[in-house]
Amino acid sequence: MIRIVIAEDQRLLLGALGALLDMEEDMEVVGQARNGQEALDLVKQHEPDICIMDIEMPVKTGLDAAEQLKESACKVIVLTTFARSGYFERARLANVSGYLLKDSPSEELADSIRRIIDGRKIYAPELMDMVYGEKNPLTEREEQVMKLIADGKNTKEISKQLYLSNGTVRNYVSAIMDKLHVSNRIEAISKLKDKGWFK
Repeated sequence: MIRIVIAEDQRLLLGALGALLDMEEDMEVVGQARNGQEALDLVKQHEPDICIMDIEMPVKTGLDAAEQLKESACKVIVLTTFARSGYFERARLANVSGYLLKDSPSEELADSIRRIIDGRKIYAPELMDMVYGEKNPLTEREEQVMKLIADGKNTKEISKQLYLSNGTVRNYVSAIMDKLHVSNRIEAISKLKDKGWFK
């Protein structure tokens, strides 16, 4: 019997997924979580074979939880609406066993679970182009600057926090705008979020 924990913050989808998988003769849903932290708690409690994880959930995201389960015996399948290169890259680095999109047919999910239990990795075909596609162009320091901008910090506050001059911070911001092909900080934040490049 394949024991499964599902983490999904949309209650209706969580219930439907649980019911669908419970109908499979060789599968049993042993826990349902509404966020990444609950998923981690249920994995610890039930020691399932598989944890199916949405990405954007409250308290702790599915990717944060997947990173914590990297060394665990439980195999993680990301099931999401988001075919974003940044998310996919993070999921791969977290060693997830599957990355599937929610619009896939339900029988495909059950089939993927069985193949993953047999040791395969299953990624939605739409994502394979992304492996060779666009990468985050920002350096680590530029990412730090963007994170502080997203947190609402101004140039002076950023320079103080990162021990840089105001001019250096302005240079970083200018370089970030060029690399992202945007004209202001709001657009930069929005683009990073859309691409899934915000850690």
